[in-house]
Amino acid sequence: MDQRGADKGVESELAYPVLQAADILFYKATHVPVGDDQQQHLELSRDIAELFNRTHKSNIFPLPQHIITPAKRILSLRDPTQKMSKSAPNPKSRILITDEFSQIQAKIRSAVTDSAPSISYDPEYRPGVANLLTILASCSGTSKSVPEIAQEYSSKNHAELKTDVTEAVERLVGPIRENYRRIRNDEAWLREVSVDGIRKAREIAAQTIKQVKHQIGLGPL
Repeated sequence: MDQRGADKGVESELAYPVLQAADILFYKATHVPVGDDQQQHLELSRDIAELFNRTHKSNIFPLPQHIITPAKRILSLRDPTQKMSKSAPNPKSRILITDEFSQIQAKIRSAVTDSAPSISYDPEYRPGVANLLTILASCSGTSKSVPEIAQEYSSKNHAELKTDVTEAVERLVGPIRENYRRIRNDEAWLREVSVDGIRKAREIAAQTIKQVKHQIGLGPL
């Protein structure tokens, strides 16, 4: 194998789905919160766990189940055909938990919608408006479905919808933002938590490795 082939081999071994599976299996996670587009990655973890358990006649690894919120996919505020992502080049495409109210307001105010004067839920033909309605439903903590909320806004305009979305997001994000600031300023506590977390993670991972080695005949428990 030439160097280029070797590099590709290393890259494939360290690819994201493999690393995700390792994290899940190391700590024997039973339920994993994932986005709608991450379900196939979780399936890899389940396949590996099931294959190991079956091959070595054990139940070392639980088969992880996915946890998906009602809002399976939040889309970009600037391009509602793409998911909202922190890696997108346009910072106005996403809302961060550290955003000030004025930033949230400006981002939602400039969110892409369409030229139709009314509000309706149509993800295929009106993805921008549908995305705002989804965000509103998710941040409001309501039991109503997105189409039901859309019906309530049928006589309102885009500006009114965006105002209500902004307020709902701020009610959800505001306390998180303040908590983040408080915790971020406590450097000593953060270091203590980090060190303790590393210790606990290593202990759990080491125990898992020990069980695996014993099961495949490479060492005692």
